[in-house]
Amino acid sequence: MKQYNKTSDALAALNSVQYRITQENGTEALGSGEYLNNNELGIYVDIVSGEPLFASSSKFDSGCGWPSFSKPIDSGFIDELQDASLAVVRTEVRSTHGDSHLGHVFPDGPEEHGGLRYCINSASLRFISLEDMESAGYADYIKHVETRE
Repeated sequence: MKQYNKTSDALAALNSVQYRITQENGTEALGSGEYLNNNELGIYVDIVSGEPLFASSSKFDSGCGWPSFSKPIDSGFIDELQDASLAVVRTEVRSTHGDSHLGHVFPDGPEEHGGLRYCINSASLRFISLEDMESAGYADYIKHVETRE
């Protein structure tokens, strides 16, 4: 199995927005994310560690202004933590191995897909298109992309 880690080289490659979001728990501006309207087939990986997080098959338009997913590819790559940084308690979503702040999860997603909405910052992600997944080392996850949920 491929190993996923946070490295100093990966951190050095981040731009200032990516660093602020993933390492300083930031949030990108509403509607500004690169992947908000991406409808291509593929997977979204942690921009820091490369661990596979979400498949295009679980992406949906929630109207919230950030990319939304109904579930992660593998819950072993996602950590959910209590976040009391605002007036309301939320559930923060972080990558397990990269420890990148990704966004938050809410219980208002599509009921037919489990009822969750993973509201994720585009700047914390890198998209791997279906045609590039095998050469990029993600062939094991193609089945998640080809199964529309």
